[in-house]
Amino acid sequence: MRYIVMAFDGADPDAPERRRQARPAHMSRAAKLHEDGVLLHGGAILDDAGAMIGSAVIFEVESRAALDTLIAEDPYATGDVWRNIDIRPFKQGF
Repeated sequence: MRYIVMAFDGADPDAPERRRQARPAHMSRAAKLHEDGVLLHGGAILDDAGAMIGSAVIFEVESRAALDTLIAEDPYATGDVWRNIDIRPFKQGF
């Protein structure tokens, strides 16, 4: 099943630094998930000034429970970067 995940960072003043600290581990893990065919598309959500304020990702996983585990183990989750996560089933049109 495919899911789209919109994960927004905290809006507090320390949020950009938490993202900066967790980013190398997050990107390494994302690259492996992409290589494994689990992470299909992903990237940063930007504010109007171009600063990263969240992540948008499309996953293909066996179940919602498997996705919940993947997200819970992500360095942006364990590093308190993501504060608001919206997960929806996703059906690709083209």
